[in-house]
Amino acid sequence: MDVRFPGGLRVEALHDGYRILTDQPAAMGGGGTAPSPFDLFLASIGTCAGFYALRFCQQRHLETEGLALTLTAGRDPAHHRVATVRLDIALPRGFPEKYRGAIVNAVDQCSVKKHLAHPPGFEVVVAGESVRNAAEELAPAG
Repeated sequence: MDVRFPGGLRVEALHDGYRILTDQPAAMGGGGTAPSPFDLFLASIGTCAGFYALRFCQQRHLETEGLALTLTAGRDPAHHRVATVRLDIALPRGFPEKYRGAIVNAVDQCSVKKHLAHPPGFEVVVAGESVRNAAEELAPAG
């Protein structure tokens, strides 16, 4: 994954042919042209959990119309961070009672959530000149 800076407070990631854009809100000095990196972080949790809910229903040939998740981040103002993440699952009409606990267990398997429960170590280094030149060669034209 390569990270670039297209101007202002915008930051983009290039990965597997995708361009993922971020910006800061206007209130923070950005242009508000894209989600903030932190919003994408929360969205990665919600979309991962949503994938598990969707696959649960699909694998059992259950209706998915009306299936939805709502993510609510509870903040800890003393430490200026998210303290809790709640995922509310809206089930489709006629969802079988016998699967209610099972779909919760399925959503709980979200791999993004699992990585937060057991976070990786981080290493930040200054890349050598050869690494920078190789990254520039991979950058898309324009």
